[in-house]
Amino acid sequence: MDARTSRYHDVYGRWQRDPEGFWAEAAKDIDWVKPADKVFDASQGLYGRWFTGAECNTCYNALDRHVERGRADQTALIYDSPVTNTKRTFTYRDMLDEVKTLAAILKDHGVTKGDRVIIYMPMIPEAVFGMLACARLGAIHSVVFGGFAAKELATRIDDAKPKLILTASCGIEPGRVVEYKPLLDAAIDLAKAKPSSVILFQRPQANAPLKDGRDHDWAALREAALKANKSAACVTVAATDPLYILYTSGTTGIPKGVVRDNGGHMVALYWSMWNLYGIKPGEVWWTASDIGWVVGHSYIVYAPLIYGCTSIMYEGKPIGTPDAGAFWRVIAEHKAVALFTAPTAFRAIKKEDPEGAHIKKHDLTNFRTLFLAGERADPPTVAWAEKVLSRPVIDHWWQTETGWCICGNPVGLGTLPVKHGSATVPMPGYAMAVVDEAAKPVAAGTVGSLVVKLPLPPGALPTLWQQDARCTESYFAEFPGYYKTADAGYIDDDGYVWVMGRTDDIINVAGHRLSTGGMEEVLASHPDVAECAVLGIADAMKGEVPCGFLVLKAGVTKSPAEIEKEIVALVRDKIGPVAAFKLAITVPRLPKTRSGKILRGTIKKMADGEPWTMPATIEDPKVLEEIGAALKGKGVGG
Repeated sequence: MDARTSRYHDVYGRWQRDPEGFWAEAAKDIDWVKPADKVFDASQGLYGRWFTGAECNTCYNALDRHVERGRADQTALIYDSPVTNTKRTFTYRDMLDEVKTLAAILKDHGVTKGDRVIIYMPMIPEAVFGMLACARLGAIHSVVFGGFAAKELATRIDDAKPKLILTASCGIEPGRVVEYKPLLDAAIDLAKAKPSSVILFQRPQANAPLKDGRDHDWAALREAALKANKSAACVTVAATDPLYILYTSGTTGIPKGVVRDNGGHMVALYWSMWNLYGIKPGEVWWTASDIGWVVGHSYIVYAPLIYGCTSIMYEGKPIGTPDAGAFWRVIAEHKAVALFTAPTAFRAIKKEDPEGAHIKKHDLTNFRTLFLAGERADPPTVAWAEKVLSRPVIDHWWQTETGWCICGNPVGLGTLPVKHGSATVPMPGYAMAVVDEAAKPVAAGTVGSLVVKLPLPPGALPTLWQQDARCTESYFAEFPGYYKTADAGYIDDDGYVWVMGRTDDIINVAGHRLSTGGMEEVLASHPDVAECAVLGIADAMKGEVPCGFLVLKAGVTKSPAEIEKEIVALVRDKIGPVAAFKLAITVPRLPKTRSGKILRGTIKKMADGEPWTMPATIEDPKVLEEIGAALKGKGVGG
């Protein structure tokens, strides 16, 4: 589809002319206990609040209304776990029964409206039940990625001060069991704020000991509640009340707890499912992420259920569970119409199966669209996915703070022409600008700080948990009148937004500001490179110089030294001598968080010979030993 046949420009223009009218219309798709007094109240909050005076319940919108209106027997959740060889399905009626029961159990343990509940669990259905049970009671959940280190979990316990913690005995990684209970016990010991209760789901792969008086067996409580016919009704909350707190990555000091409200969140997510993703109620939707991250909150749990879809919850990896065909097996078996995942997953698949041979083994007839987000989608990976899938591959850009898409290509409104490397265009609610350090707009095509004109749309953070001043300082102070995304990029003459990386990924080489994202595009274009990262390392003469880290494709015949030499020449040819690109280092793999983001900051500290600590979110700590050895081999770092 071309720009002339897409409805995007008409719809975006309607939002620009009448933002409140636009969101009032979108809000009609949500069931309200009481409608809003004001669609937007500029006098409230840090930049205004959406749907003030409205009352609602998110769990009701995600489950009850579907059961009441004909979706009771439709599958709501498919649990597919290759790491445990388990599959389970739950209809909307099943889900509602489970959530009502769990909510009653939480209520028996003193959880009421406004209380916090930490959910420290793996990718199992009970974690979703926990989120929705909290929403049902008006309690505020805070999901912490399962297996997160004790010290970092303790900081979140102290910040949220939960009345209760929901957990499981273990998580499962390929080839190993990660026991959660020792980590949780250590975190509670470290924390000043002690939860009154812990409810633990015992998995067959590990049995966790329970502490008398504090810990309770999930299955035993559930069985007793079912025998007693216990059930909990929905508690009415204000649209502006918090639904959840989600802590952003970071391990030092007081964590940043992003707050999500109830009303605006539902409106934005419901609007996105058709207009952005092109999904219809009743269809099967798969987000291959984790509920510990914002993508999992928004698009494994809340958006598909509020919208009336079937959502897939996958406890596995893109490769190794059992092979690089895992994603295609899930799509084919469950007839998913779309997949939303991170670019790193596709880079891993491309490395293992560069010809896409596994795709041919599966029937992808129902599959329409691949969506990528979570980090920058490098053009070679997008092009590869388009080639092997023969489907649209849609990159889009958003953040934990926004809760849903800032810029994307709106499939439901009519797909715009794809430009590889661009997240395409702003969604309604987002007035984008690119500014310099003095907050002055820059010319089209000029790299600067990407900012959003206030107010932010429904669904975006109203504040940080009990830290209004820090929220203002972090997001609104540097560029008055704007939200600071902390991403760098530019807007081209067609209005397409290009996100080149975090603002701290812009390096200064002898006075020239260069984008590491732009250099990564060049590295990734080399036919033997499966994955790469470029970062600035300290240089006495130039301040910083770029260094490339390369993961090579399987079966490469050239030596790493040959490829490294070709890479240096390629960057000089494509970007010029100004890049001062002299060093490429081949490594077996790149260090990543469990959500798939490359830990560039840690690599940089190692390369600069600075002190560093093991990141709490790292997927496999052994990778850093490999990086250290590669750096030492090149005479880099301390």
